[in-house]
Amino acid sequence: MNNYFKQRMQQVSAQYNSLIEQINHPIEAENGVITRYEHPILTNKHAPIMWRYDLNPATNPFCLERIGINAAMNAGAIKWNGRYLLMVRVEAVDRKSFFAVAESPNGIDHFQFWDTPVVLPDTCPEETNVYDMRLTAHEDGWIYGTFCSERADPNAPAGDLSSAIAKTGIVRTHDFITWERLPDLDSPTQQRNVVLHPEFVEGKYALYTRPQDDFINAGGCNGIGWALIEAIEHAVIKEEQIIERRIYHTIKEVKNGEGPHPIKTDRGWLHLAHGVRGCAAGLRYVLYLYMTALEDPTHIIAEPAGYLLAPEDEERIGDVSNVLFSNGWIVEADGKILLYYASSDTRMHVATSTVAILVDYCMHTPADGLRSAATVSSIMDLIQQNKAFTEGLYE
Repeated sequence: MNNYFKQRMQQVSAQYNSLIEQINHPIEAENGVITRYEHPILTNKHAPIMWRYDLNPATNPFCLERIGINAAMNAGAIKWNGRYLLMVRVEAVDRKSFFAVAESPNGIDHFQFWDTPVVLPDTCPEETNVYDMRLTAHEDGWIYGTFCSERADPNAPAGDLSSAIAKTGIVRTHDFITWERLPDLDSPTQQRNVVLHPEFVEGKYALYTRPQDDFINAGGCNGIGWALIEAIEHAVIKEEQIIERRIYHTIKEVKNGEGPHPIKTDRGWLHLAHGVRGCAAGLRYVLYLYMTALEDPTHIIAEPAGYLLAPEDEERIGDVSNVLFSNGWIVEADGKILLYYASSDTRMHVATSTVAILVDYCMHTPADGLRSAATVSSIMDLIQQNKAFTEGLYE
């Protein structure tokens, strides 16, 4: 082994180990609702050395990275056999995404990818890219993954090399090693951000959907949908209703979509979603909450105005800037919630809260009045309510 190769590999290994062993400290929560953490939990630099480097000095004498990794983002999440697992969308520098499992002992730091990426059954020759898997431990005993399966639009005009078609892929597993791939979701529209509800509803599988007129634009499709499926092995949308609508001049006027599957609480189903609006800088993605009734997951019972999380500081910078996206969270037995989110299509973060806090936030934060005058009215109501309690409060 030449000395240059050995020195380079020692340097690469030291940097990698330092990153894996980094402790993640909480940042004080200013609004009391949710706590961010100091460091991203996964980046492109967390990709194992074995994925990126040829370790044979004879064939890689300069110790060059052979397969570059661009991003680690948009991870599904699950606590499985006491371990915190993320199903990460890893994007190589060739723009192709694939899935890989990262594991942590505590859900906050020391995340490390398993030795090899996930190998999905390659059932569709036209499929170019896969990404953004949601994980659902369903009451039928399987762990399901729903994800976007992308392919080129065969009807695109000559020379158009960017038009695409989105379908929803479905896989299931018992061990995260062996995956059974089921037929893609049969839908009358393109579908991304489809999420499997964790329980049967009326004896059927239930999906949160995000119908779109085309790959990018929601068009006439007005928000987060709901569909009951007779058989997951051949999932077909026959009827679909919109339960969470897009609305003009809000955080979700351009698009909105379900994040991970909702958390069941004693007050209702707690939902995390992303909302998209247009601005001078392009599309801005934020995260927001809403709640639906326990007995009817299609009936919204609370929807606080505005966002729960929006990009801050370094989170605003990346491959696709000004974006937060989440498709994974974990609820602990004691009610603690670990919310996993990606920033700017580049890196993964964790934030924490509790079921009690997020339910309180949902149930007691004013809804969006949809007009400036209504926002002022809500603030005035709070001021009037607070006047009786301000004396001596800050002394």
